[in-house]
Amino acid sequence: MKLLKKNVIWGAAILLVPFLISAFANRPSEVEDLSDLRKRYSSGNTALWPRPNIDPSVSKGFVDIGLLPQVDYPAENPYSKEKSLLGKLLFFDPRLSASKQISCANCHDPQLGFGDGKSLAHGHGRREGKRNAMTLYNVAFYKSFMWDGRAKSLEDQVLLPTQDLVEMNTPLDTLVAHVREVAGYTAYFEKTFGDKKITLMRIQQALATFERGIVSYPTKFDRFVSGQSDALNDTELTGLHLFRTKARCINCHNTPLFSDNLFHNDGQTLYGTRQEDFGHYKLTGDQKDIGAFRTPSLRNVSLTGPWMHHGNFPTLRDVVELYNLGNPAPIQRHVEVDEKTRPIHSPLLKKLNLTPGEVESVIAFLQAISSPTQRRIAMPELPQ
Repeated sequence: MKLLKKNVIWGAAILLVPFLISAFANRPSEVEDLSDLRKRYSSGNTALWPRPNIDPSVSKGFVDIGLLPQVDYPAENPYSKEKSLLGKLLFFDPRLSASKQISCANCHDPQLGFGDGKSLAHGHGRREGKRNAMTLYNVAFYKSFMWDGRAKSLEDQVLLPTQDLVEMNTPLDTLVAHVREVAGYTAYFEKTFGDKKITLMRIQQALATFERGIVSYPTKFDRFVSGQSDALNDTELTGLHLFRTKARCINCHNTPLFSDNLFHNDGQTLYGTRQEDFGHYKLTGDQKDIGAFRTPSLRNVSLTGPWMHHGNFPTLRDVVELYNLGNPAPIQRHVEVDEKTRPIHSPLLKKLNLTPGEVESVIAFLQAISSPTQRRIAMPELPQ
């Protein structure tokens, strides 16, 4: 009986051999596919990369991801070492605020990804703001500033939080007066601008110059597309490919900044809730801009949580899963909707059907476009 069973088992195995050989012979080799992708992507030549999965509305003027260029300083505010140093002092100086207790660094801490690690920023009198403190990493490459784009230059932007009642709560004339009160600043302004005058414009220019220099360190992705073909592991490489294809991230997070510098409603208006925020609409009055916010850069994204303008997502997985589901219920059923203010969600928002493994790969790639360490900027000794 035992001999009969052995013969049956061996016979079945022999019959299966041709089938197994055929199955494996016809199955695409994942190793070979990844090997090809590794060669093409690490070349750094986007012409050799697989075609990105982008919508027709995105194709005009599309620029693929890649290496950041050098920072371009505006002609009306050129770079100087002295101006950047002065801007650094002002950035860390709490005496710019009404209470003389809150500096720019309170909400943009270098050790917290130039954010503050909170869902919503806190300012004057510990008041809670309406939005998350956006990181200052790579702000030199933005075309507009603040989540809603209401500032058109960094020079303009630096004045908004200082005046905001919830943030630094400082009228502009008070801001200038506070700086003038510090005798030690006179020498810094003279060395930077050629004379001892302390003006609002000079304060703006110095702060903006310092902030333009806050550029993230090179990442594993940067080394990879520069020719170091082993800089990304297989999971990260798969994530890169998904980022540009099935996951559709490339539709908004393109260019070397990983941001298209445009405004999109991705279903996070939080319509009818305590955190309702119409975003870019406040500037344009156009219904299509209700709930639209500027696409944030994904460079250093793993260092700058919590995420979204409302800071409600504590992990990158939350963010990826939101887009994977296509944000199926952006307005709660019990909310009464005014059709004039109904958010019009971006047509780029689609269900992705990523598998759990693909979600993991996308997250791995997001970590690979983040620097392994924060920029270390020591608190300077402030003038007295």
